Amino acid sequence: MRKNLIEYILFGNFFYGVCATALSIEAAYQLQIPLNHPFFYVILFSASVVYYTYAYIHEKYINPFNKRSVWYGTHKKTVGYSQTIFCVLAVVGCVYLLGRYFRGFAVIPVGQWMVALLFPLVAAFYYDLPVLRVLSLNLRKTGWMKPFVIGFVWAGVVTIYPILWKEVEEGKVYPFVLMTGWLALKNWMYITVLCIMFDIKDYASDSNNQLKTFVVRVGLRKTIFNIIIPITIAGLFSLLLFSAYMHFKPLRVVLNILPFLLMIIVAYSLHQRRNIMYYLAVIDGMMLIKAVCGVLAAILVH
Repeated sequence: MRKNLIEYILFGNFFYGVCATALSIEAAYQLQIPLNHPFFYVILFSASVVYYTYAYIHEKYINPFNKRSVWYGTHKKTVGYSQTIFCVLAVVGCVYLLGRYFRGFAVIPVGQWMVALLFPLVAAFYYDLPVLRVLSLNLRKTGWMKPFVIGFVWAGVVTIYPILWKEVEEGKVYPFVLMTGWLALKNWMYITVLCIMFDIKDYASDSNNQLKTFVVRVGLRKTIFNIIIPITIAGLFSLLLFSAYMHFKPLRVVLNILPFLLMIIVAYSLHQRRNIMYYLAVIDGMMLIKAVCGVLAAILVH
C-alpha cells in the first residue's frame, strides 16, 4: 500500500506540483512580499501536474523496461480521471480569481506583461504544440538545450508569476529589483543543473534516439565532474558574493548554501547506477529542500 502511494505521488507528478508550490512560496518569503491567494497555489499545483503528465498519457508505446511507462499503461484510466479533476480545478480557480481581481490587471506594465507571456510560450514549444497555427517547435528534442529550457520555465513560473499576481491582487506594482533578478537566475541555474542530472537516467535511450544531451555528448563521468559539480560550485560562490553584497546575516547564508552542498553530494552519487525512484525522489526532491531552506532563512533571520 505504501509503495503504491509513493509511486502514485512520484509517477503521477504530484511531487512536481508540491515542488512548484513550495518554490513559489519561497519566492514570496525571499522577496518579502505577501503570499498569494490560496487559489493561486491550487492553480499552480494543478497546472504542474497536468503539464508534466501530458507527455506520458499521449505515449502510444509502453516500454516494458521503463517502470514509469509500465505504470502509466497500468493506471491509464486513473491518470485520465486525475487529469480531468486537476484541469477542472485549474479552470475553476482561474475563473474565480479573474472574476475577483480583473481590475488589477490594468496596473501591470507592458514590459512585465511581455515577460509573463514568455514562459507559457516556451512551455508550449517544449511539447511541440502548434503556436499561432504556423509555428511548431519541439524544444524537448534539442538535447543540450533542454535543461536550460525547463529551468527557464520553472524560474519564471515560481519566481516571476507570484510577484505579478500579487500586483493584480493588490492593484499596485512591485518593481523587479536586484533581488528579484537574482532569485530568478538562481532558480533557473539550480533547476537546470537538476535537469542535467536527471538526463543521466535516460543516457541509454537518449543515445539510441540520437538526442545529444550533455551525458550523451561528453559521457557520464565528465558530465558529473566537468559540468554539474563545477557549475554548482560556481553558483555557490556567486551566492556567497551576492550575500556579502546584500549584507545577509550568517544564518541566512548558511541555510541558502545548504541545497548547493547537498546537490554536490547527490551529483557525486550518480556515478553509481540508480533506479528511477531515486531520480524522482532525491534529485527532484532537491527543489523541495531548496524551498524549505529558503523559507526558513527568511523567517528565522527576519
